[in-house]
Amino acid sequence: QVSCFKLNGCASPLHCLGLQCYGVFLQILTAGWDELECHRVFNFLWELGNLARKVQTVVSSKPGSARRLELRIRLFCRGVLLSPGSHRSDSAFWLTRILKPWPMVNQARLLYIIFGPVSSRDGHVVWQKMIEGPTDESSLKGLADAIKLLYGTEAREWTADDVISLVDELSVVPQEWLMENNARLLLLSGNSICFTFLASKAVNGRALELARLMVFMALVCEKDLYCMDWAVKMMQKVCKVFSTPWERSNFLQCLENTFAHMLMDTLQAVLAGERDEEDSSFLNLFHLVNAQANFHKEILYMAMGSSSST
Repeated sequence: QVSCFKLNGCASPLHCLGLQCYGVFLQILTAGWDELECHRVFNFLWELGNLARKVQTVVSSKPGSARRLELRIRLFCRGVLLSPGSHRSDSAFWLTRILKPWPMVNQARLLYIIFGPVSSRDGHVVWQKMIEGPTDESSLKGLADAIKLLYGTEAREWTADDVISLVDELSVVPQEWLMENNARLLLLSGNSICFTFLASKAVNGRALELARLMVFMALVCEKDLYCMDWAVKMMQKVCKVFSTPWERSNFLQCLENTFAHMLMDTLQAVLAGERDEEDSSFLNLFHLVNAQANFHKEILYMAMGSSSST
């Protein structure tokens, strides 16, 4: 009955420890319980806070139109059900309970509400972050960790296809993301989900989309100081997915064309004088030229190394 423990009872939810205390209490209380018992606990809490109706409101409304409710759902789910310090298997169980009752499009929206970037000023979900410009690692880490959790062995109710579909759906919440932000999310999600996602594009004949993603992965590696040989090795693995030499050749042609088109587009922006305070057009060109050079350098190292070994 303590007001802080209720979904909408605390006057200052961002600065209140009530929900975190509730989460630790629940974590200790249910330690060692079987899934059926925990499922009953979840249903009780969900009904007590009338969460089904509240979640229905936020996933069916225009993003940001119910900001306070989005914030309270985020804090409740993260503080109580997904308490920091929980075992991965427990977190996977509770997150599955939160997401699975909803259609995939609502799952993606809910995932963004719970793990997406928020304003440092008031804690509200920042819906335009992935659309307006390239974002940083900290804005995507929560989403990437959640995807890794659902893709892991602890989340038995999720197939690889489920997670890929969720990532695909997430990339258009609330509108289509910038491709660089898609690439950064995949890199942060780990090798397995990244390869599975790219391989699904290859299998479905989406060579151009795959090529654009690979170029942006190279760009993210350059910007965020990851080893470029990771991107080249990932490309090499993806090439093996194609069933015919023609498909593989077509993908590589798309890759080179994408590099060329992006360089020309960025150069045109620089020549047109499209500058802001950070001179981002010139910086983008700098990163893209370096990304292309380092990407092809790693390919040359690999080619020369294999030829010398034979």
